[in-house]
Amino acid sequence: MTSALSAGLMIAVAAGLCGCNPRNADGGSKAETAMLADREEQLARRMAASDTAPPGAPLAIWILPRELREVSGLALTADGRLLAHNDQRGRVYVLDPRRGVVVKRFFLGQKGIRGDFEAIAVAAKAIYMLTSNGDLYQFEEGEDGAEVRSVLHDTRLGKECEFEGLAFDSASSLLVMPCKNVFMKDLKGQLVLYRWYLPVSEPPRMSMLKIPFTTVIGSNGWKQFRPTDITVDPKTGNYVMVSAQEKGLVEITPTGEVVRSMPLPGRHPQAEGVAITSDGILMVADEGVGGEPMITLYRWPLEPQ
Repeated sequence: MTSALSAGLMIAVAAGLCGCNPRNADGGSKAETAMLADREEQLARRMAASDTAPPGAPLAIWILPRELREVSGLALTADGRLLAHNDQRGRVYVLDPRRGVVVKRFFLGQKGIRGDFEAIAVAAKAIYMLTSNGDLYQFEEGEDGAEVRSVLHDTRLGKECEFEGLAFDSASSLLVMPCKNVFMKDLKGQLVLYRWYLPVSEPPRMSMLKIPFTTVIGSNGWKQFRPTDITVDPKTGNYVMVSAQEKGLVEITPTGEVVRSMPLPGRHPQAEGVAITSDGILMVADEGVGGEPMITLYRWPLEPQ
């Protein structure tokens, strides 16, 4: 990998920033390999000691390369790698989330189809990316630098919602698409989630989940909640959403019961992506608004601050 694709590491509560230029997650010089192994070891130590850490203290902060300054969605593969993408082109970046390094990148079409890409999800071998107007691209993972073919599905929901989140609910074999902004008058004042059942059929099989904002907001001082990404907790199956505008996090059950509604811990200037690992690490991606793009790691579930 070139230095433009390398990610830096800043361990929360540590003294400073450790930059690096790894070529990939497994190769490179002995010094690079040792440094990446040390990152993973530090993260493991912090995970083990997280019970004694202050509530909401980050485990680590990965500083992303400039190519991901408009990082949007996050999604985890079955083997624990992290997929991320930028906003305006269909370019997918594969990261090692425990060592903070970009492993590879590949493209939808020639160097990345243009579009307002806002979210990504993994369902078995299929990967899906969603645009703000509801265009859903389906494709499979490519090799480093490869241009992969995609199939476009029109959800026909662009006139009803603006979308910024997408997640795969494996228990029900469906894609969950929360509305960031609702355009339909009869849906105003509610958190609205569309669920697209797989495999994709024509016409599509969909359902809707609606929760009043008053229930979602709880004791927070928000006027509404506008999800900028969503993930599924692999242990509980609950839906976990973040909002850049409200700087908040909401967890609900698949039936719509609110489990938690709280401010995001730490500093999150523009939270646009979220993912949760099987061993309880919450990852929140922020665009580089007035600073560097980054992914912050927390112990999940979050404790009240």
